[in-house]
Amino acid sequence: MAYNLESLIKILKQILHPHHHHSLWTLDPNKRPQIESLLEKACFLKDFYENSSSTVTSDKIQSLESRIREAAHDAEDILESRLAEQILTSRKGGSFIFSPLDLERVIGELDCAKEEMMTIMERSQIADSSSLAISSRQDPNPKNIVVGISEDLIQLKDRLTGRPSGALEVIPIVGMGGIGKTTLARNVYDDPSVISYFDIRGWATISQDYNMRKLQEILVGLLGCVTGKHTDEMLQESYDKLALLLHKTLKGRRYLIVLDDMWDVKPWDDTRRFFPDDNNGSRIIVTTRESSVVDYTSSGSSHHQMNLLKDDESWNLLCQKVFAPEETCSPELEKVGKIIAKNCRGLPLAIHVIGGILSQTKRSQAFWEQLSYYVSSTVADQGEQYSNILSLSYNHLPDHLKPCFLYMGAFPEDYEIRTSKLIKLWVAEGFVRPISDKSLEEAAEIHLKALVDRNLIYVRQQETKGNVKSYSIHDLLRDLCVRKAREEKFLFVNKWACEYLPNGTSSLRRVCSHWSFSISDTYGSMELMRLARSFLFIGSISQMILSPVISELRLLRVLDILDITFYQFPEEILQLVNLRYLALSSSKELPSSISKLWNLQTLIAREIGGWNFVVTPEILDMTQLRHIKFRGTYVWYDDKYRKNFVVQDQLQSLSTIAISRITDRVLETIPNLKKLGIMFSGTLDHVKDLSRLHKLHKLKCSTSYWYRKNTFLSLVIFPPSLKKLTLSDCRLLDPDMNEIGKLPNLEILKLRRCDFESLKWEADEGEFCQLQFLLMEKLNLVNWSADDTHFPRLQYLVIRHCSDLKEIPLGIGDIPTLEMIEVHECSPSAVASAREIQEAQLEIGNDGLQVRFGASSQQ
Repeated sequence: MAYNLESLIKILKQILHPHHHHSLWTLDPNKRPQIESLLEKACFLKDFYENSSSTVTSDKIQSLESRIREAAHDAEDILESRLAEQILTSRKGGSFIFSPLDLERVIGELDCAKEEMMTIMERSQIADSSSLAISSRQDPNPKNIVVGISEDLIQLKDRLTGRPSGALEVIPIVGMGGIGKTTLARNVYDDPSVISYFDIRGWATISQDYNMRKLQEILVGLLGCVTGKHTDEMLQESYDKLALLLHKTLKGRRYLIVLDDMWDVKPWDDTRRFFPDDNNGSRIIVTTRESSVVDYTSSGSSHHQMNLLKDDESWNLLCQKVFAPEETCSPELEKVGKIIAKNCRGLPLAIHVIGGILSQTKRSQAFWEQLSYYVSSTVADQGEQYSNILSLSYNHLPDHLKPCFLYMGAFPEDYEIRTSKLIKLWVAEGFVRPISDKSLEEAAEIHLKALVDRNLIYVRQQETKGNVKSYSIHDLLRDLCVRKAREEKFLFVNKWACEYLPNGTSSLRRVCSHWSFSISDTYGSMELMRLARSFLFIGSISQMILSPVISELRLLRVLDILDITFYQFPEEILQLVNLRYLALSSSKELPSSISKLWNLQTLIAREIGGWNFVVTPEILDMTQLRHIKFRGTYVWYDDKYRKNFVVQDQLQSLSTIAISRITDRVLETIPNLKKLGIMFSGTLDHVKDLSRLHKLHKLKCSTSYWYRKNTFLSLVIFPPSLKKLTLSDCRLLDPDMNEIGKLPNLEILKLRRCDFESLKWEADEGEFCQLQFLLMEKLNLVNWSADDTHFPRLQYLVIRHCSDLKEIPLGIGDIPTLEMIEVHECSPSAVASAREIQEAQLEIGNDGLQVRFGASSQQ
């Protein structure tokens, strides 16, 4: 509930103290006492709620929380409606006197709530703040725990590798949701003996929301696994071409494919023809809850049934989730803990969730007994029992994490949620609690880790160096998010065209729509959203139906319509003066009037049509911007007649911009930039000194097709602060690589489709002293000379599609920190040199170096 008050508090502070660069208004002196009174009451209730016990769940408290939420929403509606109205009417006349109306009622509501809250809490005897004190301890066992499935692992591995030949076999793994089907499949899939047995492996998640678009994603995902190619390059290919490519890649090879979370037989009908049967021992694993899928896919072979855990296995799993290996459980806690474990009824997901609660609280017998009481519900229905247990995970979340968790329900089932997008959305929504000495984005990463530590979300994709690229949420926990979000009027997920918004939706704050709808149903629903703060769309819809509705959503803070193509920029968006996050696709460039969105923090624009878009200088007036992401080729236009530039000290990321038009004046306005993407197009007539960007950590450089033969890098001065550098489609001179090698903080270097002018790379001693990750992909490189003195801290080396490379330097294997070498579709001699490196290291007792090969490199 406190997060509703936090949102109101931010608005009140903004009204009292307008941003110094945007003095759009001054507050009516007669209204200042009202605003200050409202702020005082909101701050009191927020602090009081956060400092009280989260276990106080009486009907009176819940009713009071609902009233406070409604009052906070009413106050926001009054303030932001009035603010939007006055901003829109005064755009031609400069600043205005802001004079909100009708605040007396909500002030009285919060005043009564304040008194009632104090009375209830004084009489309450169940609040025990000490029992719920949050521990800073991390998950003691962050890896997948396989308690209770060791026998399953043995049986499944035997079915996969026990017979070296034989017809293609489909092995269904069946069991109820949350029982561990995916965990078992993943552990088998990643087992070293399985990896070495099969030539290639592929994994795809099907999910309940299956359609033809999902089928194409499945094809792309499988091809990404078995070929090592980037999925972005394949998304543009036709369905037929993808299907043919997958079949061709699998043909003649012993493969393992996992099709995870299949709900009905249609996905199998659509995909089965992709998988050739060469009588070589290939296997397909299908995980499902549905017996009909088992019967249809198994073709007579036996399935693998997942069973609930026994009581001792449940207790063992709970201990591993709660206690670090060196910790012991006291007899008092063990007695209560075994009761808790037993009441989870053998469902691993329920035990993981309860373990997440216990691992983040103090070792208090009183709290464990209290939790045991909640878990030991007398509900007879097993499904409802599990639902109640999972609900505890939400009830015991710190209040600032609750909106972050509920927001996960906005995304489709089994959706891969990009970390960067989720963080930007959270910041725009106002969910992120500030942490001293941390940016809001860094604080959001801490929030994400807290949800992972509580086993509420899981890491979907992780970079080799450890950075998390994406997250997902188990579908049972997602169902919990959707249900709780609807109950609290936090979010409504519109999944199908026939699904109408519920009664009272006019006060709903957020709506997320999935896939495609009929025009009438969509329009009918959106008419009820006039007070909504967020609209996220995942799918496709006609712009003609959306455009006239946008202007009615005057209070939107988040508008994510990237999946909708606009052939003209929708001018209605310029009416949404409260917008903080905007993502859209257009075949027309952004108008200069985009600067009217004074509150915008994140701007994501994807150009359609292949033209170079011009970014007008007015965008430099948008001082609240934190992130600008252009998908396409955008030219930053510096008006030479413009005298005054406002420093954008909030801007942290900017991509992708044609560097030829970035002047020193523009660079001076973005001193705090951390991430930059630039494209070389046209000609550079002078050196581009990026070293003035002292905080720049990540830089991506690419070259447009027509200028690939030009040598641009010699005219760029890189900042010494760089930690990650990606070069794509660039021409590399020997001095360029020497300069890059001198960067003192460079940890990650990715070279994609680059041409070495001399066809060789000779590293000098002392270069790349901090480099930990090196990717070489589709290079024309023939000779590479290096040893352990050149990359002294290298941990991961990935080489893909370098068909001209003669060999990997043998001295690379002597780097003491090297953990992994991956080779995909390279020359036979390069593959042989990788094997030679591995054998040489094994001879001297270094069995920690892993060498992996892609599909064609296996042979």
